[in-house]
Amino acid sequence: MTADDELQGWGPRGTAGVSFASALTFEGVEVKLGGRVVLDRFSLSLAPGEIVCLLGESGSGKSTVLRVAAGIQRIDGGSVRINDEIVSGPGVHLPPDKRGIGLMFQDFALFPHLTLLENVTFGLKKLGRAAALAQARAALTRVGLDDRASDYPHRLSGGQQQRLALARTIAPRPGILMLDEPFSSLDARLRETVRGETLAVLRETNATTIVVTHDPEEAMVLGDRIALLRYGRIAQIDTAAAIYKSPIDLSAARFFSPLSEIEATVRDGVALTPLGPVPAAGRREGDAVIVAIRPVGALDMATTGQGVPGRIVSKRDAIGFDLCEVQVSGIEQPISIRQRSDKDFVAGCDVFLTLNPEHVLVFAKD
Repeated sequence: MTADDELQGWGPRGTAGVSFASALTFEGVEVKLGGRVVLDRFSLSLAPGEIVCLLGESGSGKSTVLRVAAGIQRIDGGSVRINDEIVSGPGVHLPPDKRGIGLMFQDFALFPHLTLLENVTFGLKKLGRAAALAQARAALTRVGLDDRASDYPHRLSGGQQQRLALARTIAPRPGILMLDEPFSSLDARLRETVRGETLAVLRETNATTIVVTHDPEEAMVLGDRIALLRYGRIAQIDTAAAIYKSPIDLSAARFFSPLSEIEATVRDGVALTPLGPVPAAGRREGDAVIVAIRPVGALDMATTGQGVPGRIVSKRDAIGFDLCEVQVSGIEQPISIRQRSDKDFVAGCDVFLTLNPEHVLVFAKD
């Protein structure tokens, strides 16, 4: 099967079964594994139907949050509630099959000895056979695999296996869905389309959803809110736009985009840089700060006119964009700038840079 075939074949939108969404709350949850603290007083509340993306480095505790919610991982402290019922807590541990949670694993965890239809009906044993088959076929139809119902998983491509795993997860119509790195095995060409179709399915089901990812772009596309995890705790949680505009610290800013970082000192309320002054509200006179410049929006570049002089030392072509490295006097490392393609910008040419301070971030220097 070609990549073009992979991009086709999803079923009609609006046909996924609707769930009765549940509220989900973690209150001071602690998990220790092998003597190491994995979740450290972790707290998070999801409203019914909300999609929250857990974003963080490997080892930050993202997948453990899913396992705790699903009942696969017991907790050492705190509690987990689904609606008003404690499902994990002191002396309480509701089994996974009693929680109404659908969990889609990173490796899909498909049953190789079962057909596609049997894979999907596996979680529908509480229904009568006729009802189970109807819901399973509806789920397969929504992900475009109804014509492959009698095939086995090993005959599917990676993208089709992802769709099968999604069908199996939504078929029981759980009130809560958990997706662990659902697109990590897909190549870049497939990822955007599959991600968009998966989001459409999640919206149709109306299930409360947690999506684990290490990809900031993915989190920004999928989540109503993003929770940035660090050492088993939420460092920041908000909408994608709010976190991108006002990251809590330099580490968070680095996670969401590449940065050019300039050391500066605050004088009269501004950070003085070779590119010009940057407002530094809330900083004290003489504070050492890091001025962080994103590749997009912070600097305008021109071959003529006014501005801070610089020289393009390298240029890479992307689709419709130029990725330039510009050396500026007084700044040790070249500044990265991403802008619309322009044949006038070539390596070695002199340019003039104009700073847009509202798109520049200022952090305390550690």
